[in-house]
Amino acid sequence: MRLHIVLVEPEIPQNTGNIARTCAATGAVLHLVKPYGFSLDEKHLKRAGLDYWHLVEIHEYASLQDFLIATEGRSLYYFSTKAPRSYCDVRFGEESWLVFGKETKGLPEDLLAGHYASCLRIPMCGEARSLNLSNSVAIATYEVLRQYSFPCLSSHGRMGNVMDTTQEENHE
Repeated sequence: MRLHIVLVEPEIPQNTGNIARTCAATGAVLHLVKPYGFSLDEKHLKRAGLDYWHLVEIHEYASLQDFLIATEGRSLYYFSTKAPRSYCDVRFGEESWLVFGKETKGLPEDLLAGHYASCLRIPMCGEARSLNLSNSVAIATYEVLRQYSFPCLSSHGRMGNVMDTTQEENHE
């Protein structure tokens, strides 16, 4: 299974850094579509991604058009508050591309209109305009991974020198 996270014209470095950290923790590939609202060497971006940058496979595209040409024929899912159905109503493919727009405007409406059957939304209460971009990416990423029983992800945590009794019980 291969998961791809696509950010189209991201504007806030902290969001992109947080999303890179999510990609590092899940093995997802990060795709960044220019123009950005920041520099990739900006300190807020680096700080938000902590020391995980070496764990993230990153691809950059000069424009949305370049990205669409490069990914023609792939299973792209476009996330938008304007989408017709919930992300929960989809069975994601083994190679899914989750596409998110910029923080202030989302994805272009002409793009959404041209791919309306592949547009998904995250349900929210009526008055809220949208969720934070990094939160939306995390929600969608973990839904795709949940559908595949969290492949390659740790199934349990470890606490320092404290023995995990569930591990011990499972080995008896």
